Amino acid sequence: MDCVILWPDTFNNYFHPEVARAAFEILTDAGFKVAVPHRHVCCGRALYDFGFLGQAKKYLNRILDNHKECIQSGMPIIVLEPSCASVFRDELANLFPEHKMARRLQRQVFWFVEFLQRFAPGYIPPSFPFKVLLHGHCHQKALLGMAHEEAMLGKMGAEMIAPDSGCCGMAGPFGFERGKFELSQSIADRVLLPAIRAASLETLIVSDGFSCREQITQATGRRVFHFAEILNLAKARAVSQ
Repeated sequence: MDCVILWPDTFNNYFHPEVARAAFEILTDAGFKVAVPHRHVCCGRALYDFGFLGQAKKYLNRILDNHKECIQSGMPIIVLEPSCASVFRDELANLFPEHKMARRLQRQVFWFVEFLQRFAPGYIPPSFPFKVLLHGHCHQKALLGMAHEEAMLGKMGAEMIAPDSGCCGMAGPFGFERGKFELSQSIADRVLLPAIRAASLETLIVSDGFSCREQITQATGRRVFHFAEILNLAKARAVSQ
């Protein structure tokens, strides 16, 4: 059985642990032995927006030191939060351009659905014939795109709606700041929020980004699911039938 690390990012570890639990179950169902770091870990993403790059580098240095054996072994690291994944896949190499371990870690980090699509060919998601409105996080769309999520929904038989909504407007802490709230809402109101308000209550709203889910929920009252939760819902439906 292949081993993988499920990354317990701050958002899903402390605010939405149900997402991490769902991902753990799906990865296990897909045939992987899943390990989770026992110590608190953080990529430092939340520090970037306020210019604390030195502190963020300390967080990353700690990861490189504490997880040296896993990195050297080539063990895949599965990340649930797109903004955290972008740190490892993009910013890490820029902050440590000469660090060989940083380069190795960069190549071993995968988004959740990306990993299932590329490295779990035997995993067949359960049928899920429902309407799904899919919104992509900006970091995810910029670095990887949404093809893996769209392909997975196709395998599940879901009816997908993917509005060209651009940014949700939250952009990390941007939308929480008093002087930027109206601009944040205007960005979301361009396409995303009208599409969600127009969607039927039976339509499931899916977005992997924590800030995206917060913006949608606070502006519309609709629950937003992480893709791991959708796969777990499909699994529960299949078991109950």
